Amino acid sequence: TRFILDLEALENSITPDTHLILFCNPHNPGGTVYRKEELQQLADIAKKHQLIICSDEIHCDLILQPDLVHIPLATLNPDIAARTITLMAPSKTYNIAGLGCSFAIIPDEQLRKQFINIRKGIVPDVNLLGYTAAIGAYQAGDAWNQKQLNYLRDNRDYLIKEINQIPGLKLNPIEATYLAWIDVSAAKLENPAHFFEQAGVGMSPGRDFGDSNYMRLNFGCPRPMLEEAVKRIKNALLNHLPCA
Repeated sequence: TRFILDLEALENSITPDTHLILFCNPHNPGGTVYRKEELQQLADIAKKHQLIICSDEIHCDLILQPDLVHIPLATLNPDIAARTITLMAPSKTYNIAGLGCSFAIIPDEQLRKQFINIRKGIVPDVNLLGYTAAIGAYQAGDAWNQKQLNYLRDNRDYLIKEINQIPGLKLNPIEATYLAWIDVSAAKLENPAHFFEQAGVGMSPGRDFGDSNYMRLNFGCPRPMLEEAVKRIKNALLNHLPCA
């Protein structure tokens, strides 16, 4: 099962006041790498309704499926490029978010000018340390990232196997990122975030992403830490008495 866009629901939600679509590829928290035909369908909707797309592609260097590639939305054709703002950063891949360096790719000159004018006084400029770290990561970090991807793949495979053996939990395949979107609905927990925190595992509550039936777990960590988290999750649920 892959998490993909409900394009019919998306189009039905568009009103005359709609001017922008926020998009995330690869998807956080679903872990989906969108295929070319899926991106094209989104692009067609944007063109039909004359919408700008802000495409967050910050996880593009974290593709876990070797047979998949990241396709930047703006590369589909000149029309979609002219209406796309692509957001990128080395912060997720290289764990340097604290240094504060991100950037936007905006091919259309007029749209780029609007972006620059609007961001003044709101979005801070890139600092020298963050800029230097970003250049270093992009120029010399690929070999390191390839090793990281292998480690993350192993963690992902371990986590999917273990989580799906725990009663009440379900974890679908993860194509990208280091984030697991765990379905906890069958566990019948009144407050999933609090429940797992009490067990010593801090996950992001699904309600922050629009669905309280899920929890988001970061598996970008040393394997022993991940194994301990799984152990705590398992023990907590085995000791949990389901609600009547």
